[in-house]
Amino acid sequence: MSLTHFDGKGDAHMVDVSDKPMTSRIAVAETYIKMQRETFDIITEGRAKKGDVMGVARLAGIMAAKRTSDLIPLCHPLPITKVSVELTPDADLPGLRIEATVKTTGQTGVEMEALTAASVTALTVYDMAKAVDKGMEIGGLRVMLKDGGKSGRYEAS
Repeated sequence: MSLTHFDGKGDAHMVDVSDKPMTSRIAVAETYIKMQRETFDIITEGRAKKGDVMGVARLAGIMAAKRTSDLIPLCHPLPITKVSVELTPDADLPGLRIEATVKTTGQTGVEMEALTAASVTALTVYDMAKAVDKGMEIGGLRVMLKDGGKSGRYEAS
């Protein structure tokens, strides 16, 4: 198996997907943001001074998925057909679990868009709550599901 973003000379290039068939594609990515109990309470009780932390973070994640090709140099711009971002409070962390789902019908997958959406969602939570908790930790970023295209289905174990 070789890295597809390098040509025969070893130079980075954008992969040519023009010969690939258009197929339905989906990717789901997850991450979490861990915080102090007080910060968790402020966010989940809606007491943050900057407003609705989870609502703003959800919108930021959706917007980020749509801008992925502007951020990742060799990513193709894609006609995204769906982006959803779920933030689930987890008192055991304490913190928020984040899951981003992205769909398209196209010639390449949407894993990078899902990962970007999850990342930016977590970063936005950090930005909105850093005044009370600079020690928040973002971790566990990974693709949970990828389906469609030649390589078929992948599910994390």
